[in-house]
Amino acid sequence: MPPIVSVVGRSDAGKTTFLEKLIPELKSRGLRIAVVKHDSHGFEMDQPGKDTWRLRQAGADAVMISSPRQMALIRTGLDREATLDELAALVGDTVDLVLTEGYKSGDKMKIEVSRRAVADGALLCEERELLAVVADGPRPVSVPQFDLEDAAGVADLLVKHIRRVGRG
Repeated sequence: MPPIVSVVGRSDAGKTTFLEKLIPELKSRGLRIAVVKHDSHGFEMDQPGKDTWRLRQAGADAVMISSPRQMALIRTGLDREATLDELAALVGDTVDLVLTEGYKSGDKMKIEVSRRAVADGALLCEERELLAVVADGPRPVSVPQFDLEDAAGVADLLVKHIRRVGRG
């Protein structure tokens, strides 16, 4: 199973924006990347009236859609939220790293994105949970710290992390 690293931070701290910069940096290093976006409020991917929606409405517990270039799986009726390890297992050996956006209370190592304009830059995570901090200035922790624009530096750190931890 590939290593999992969660990119966390307060709402509007810039997690998605940073991931948009980080993913191309990791891809340029030859890594295959999966991303899991956490949504604690629930979401709807299917469009009413489309075939997959109609099949779910008919009672299917799981619907997959596949083409030569992509595939998707929609499961309903879950009795609990899938763990990060279960989600990573779905992509298995097809990726080198799973990044998550969110999962701040999860048990995986984290990169916290922090901006002073959001909660005065206060960190959410304990230092022992952090692989790094990405922020608009120094924070009072001893883990590696990167500027909000330094996706290349974070990518280098993640390459070293993958080499160190290997595959789970």
